[in-house]
Amino acid sequence: MKSTFTVRASAEGDLAAITAIYTHHVLHGLASFELEPPDAAEMGRRRADALARGLPYLVAEAGGGIAGYAYAAPYRTRPAYRYTLENSIYIDPAAQGRGAGRVLLEALSEACARAGYRQLIAVIGDSANTASIGLHAACGFKHAGLLPGVGFKFGRWVDSVLMQRELGDGERSLPGALSPPAK
Repeated sequence: MKSTFTVRASAEGDLAAITAIYTHHVLHGLASFELEPPDAAEMGRRRADALARGLPYLVAEAGGGIAGYAYAAPYRTRPAYRYTLENSIYIDPAAQGRGAGRVLLEALSEACARAGYRQLIAVIGDSANTASIGLHAACGFKHAGLLPGVGFKFGRWVDSVLMQRELGDGERSLPGALSPPAK
């Protein structure tokens, strides 16, 4: 049975839950290639950086708690990439498979499109991560490539799967007046 989730902009008070969720994924999963989980202060710095760039940093709530979070970051720093973002999404293990990922990813994609961005890239850790690959495909992402063995974690080589979703007009038109600033 799926739960109902409320998606909203993250708040500073969400950092403990966000940090706990990310810590779990760093220590037990391959979605993140970090080996040591960052502390709450570092997670706060990362969130502040995204918000300072005008990028969405969202949480999904259910039953009074944070079920997951998602945010967008610049895909690359060179100016030609300024209309392309990379998404990140992490779900509390207790909420996995209940729809939090989908509502977060859909809300994040919509927010990025409204802001004038044209492409959203998913860099998914581990080609065996069928849940994340399936989630992204269900939300309109297409397979864009595979980088075999680019990470080494838990004593083994790990792939990265690249998926891409066009936002708004994508590449079919030139950027307009609502385009994001070059950062």
